[in-house]
Amino acid sequence: MCGIVAYAGDERAAEIIYSGLEKLEYRGYDSAGITTLCDGSFYTVKRSGRVLGLSQYLGNMCGSTGIGHTRWATHGEASDINAHPHCCNRFAVVHNGIIENYSAVKVELVARGHTFLSQTDSEVVAHLLDEYYDGNLIAAVNKTCARLTGCWALAILCKDYEGFVAVRRGSPVIMARGADGYFAASDIPAVAACAEEYCVLEEGDIALISRSECKIFSDGTTSVSRTFVPVEKEQTDGLGEDCPHYMLREIRSNARTIRATCEKFPLAAGGGLYERLRRADKIVLVGCGTAYNAALSAKRLLCGAYDGFVEAVIASEARYNPPAVTKNSVVIAVSQSGETADTVRAAGILKEAGAYLVAVTNTGYSVITRIADKVLPVCAGVEICVAATKSYTGQLACFHLMASLPDYSCRRRELLRVADEVEKLACDELNSLRIAQLCVSSRAVFFIGRGGDADVATEASLKLKEVSYIFSDGYPAGELKHGTLALIDEDVLSVVIICDQSLAEKSKNAVEQILSRRGKVAVVTTLKSVYDELESRVSAAWLLPPVPAHLSHFVSAEALQLVAYRTAVLAGRDPDKPRNLAKSVTVE
Repeated sequence: MCGIVAYAGDERAAEIIYSGLEKLEYRGYDSAGITTLCDGSFYTVKRSGRVLGLSQYLGNMCGSTGIGHTRWATHGEASDINAHPHCCNRFAVVHNGIIENYSAVKVELVARGHTFLSQTDSEVVAHLLDEYYDGNLIAAVNKTCARLTGCWALAILCKDYEGFVAVRRGSPVIMARGADGYFAASDIPAVAACAEEYCVLEEGDIALISRSECKIFSDGTTSVSRTFVPVEKEQTDGLGEDCPHYMLREIRSNARTIRATCEKFPLAAGGGLYERLRRADKIVLVGCGTAYNAALSAKRLLCGAYDGFVEAVIASEARYNPPAVTKNSVVIAVSQSGETADTVRAAGILKEAGAYLVAVTNTGYSVITRIADKVLPVCAGVEICVAATKSYTGQLACFHLMASLPDYSCRRRELLRVADEVEKLACDELNSLRIAQLCVSSRAVFFIGRGGDADVATEASLKLKEVSYIFSDGYPAGELKHGTLALIDEDVLSVVIICDQSLAEKSKNAVEQILSRRGKVAVVTTLKSVYDELESRVSAAWLLPPVPAHLSHFVSAEALQLVAYRTAVLAGRDPDKPRNLAKSVTVE
């Protein structure tokens, strides 16, 4: 969840690391810091708040080697003192992950005379390194890692070494090199502008990096080589007056994501995937947050396409109460980043139990792709806003194609047509603004629907609460009368999604129940008959393009992503960087 950048080269490290940290802001964070090394001395600045708060200090930070960090608080509040890097005598450390046994280690070190400044688990790493260091840097790193339990990616500076050490145990680390030196980072965007090629450290790797050389040791002892591949320089559109936030830009990229996923799917879907799914006794989908909500839609699609039992399970629960699987089962792990800790752990457990593992992810070099038997790409490109939008749409497109194997040509044509409608819808401002104004003036917002609309309702609720901080919930419309009606009054808004003609009458019943209790209602529908009947009776009604019911979640999700975005802006929130949230959830 934290972001790490390290550099050893010929240029000023502070500016390069600062630029890298800016590129990692999308991961979510609440403090940031940089340490540079010059002539055996550390220069450190760290502050709570945004990376921008470091900019005024960069001119005083000399040296061409350094490490940087954006922190998402776990142990200890967001504060200057808890921000990384953490220093102890000869060592400075940044850490992504959690040290589970830090408390016991800290007690031991305090008894040996160490003084701790922060509340973090990460500070114990710097103190252990100092405790074990006798002039052999790699030996000190090995001894330190042997004492720790949990997961970690580390970047380490030592005053006696003009370079840095990078360590991977459970959390991702990218190594990269360019014309001016070597880099380490949590993700490629941090170094893409400067690096020419990269490799991904394997589990247990320790890398010793100077400005001219990178030595990698497997399990800390055996020298190994890792394959470097070219960095793809992805071109992204800049923000402007018509698109002031990344969230809006990425919502407007949903159509492009559908088309790109349709293009890449045929290259990935071979190798017997259809036979695996056709013969599966069970298909288990695991994911967290938005990825889990996409899995809910996938469950409906796959249930109609294959004979095996299909279930969607929240990954954080599947880890501790895993569903029974066999060698004939297929597990589909859904993750935008491919690094989501709970999803990776759940997928690993189910694979070890014998299941065939398919990864549906937007990140081809991630942990989940390295353990999967088959990878299906979500071609959303870099997603900078913390809240997932276009990656959700790409996941839906991937699941539609998976459900239409072996001959998905007809469904592909349908998806390309719906992409055109999504693209037009992205320019609608009036309708989304009208519903957003209702959201901002409400104490709570409920999203409800039936069938596939209920799945979109769950995701729409998550999106609204993520970026606007307004309480919301999403669930099947039939559950309204089993508790939630007690909360309905004139200060509560219910957004009712009605995109399936066969369920429209039932959904309209829910509208009547809400109106009879003086609740506010906004209707989002693809059905003109529903719009004509309810438009004059509800607070707002939005008629979406008339797409088939099985494809309606593309247009309804697009519409409600726009509502969430405009609500956040009206409420004075930063939709790109919602408080307390992180893009890549690599802690458990």
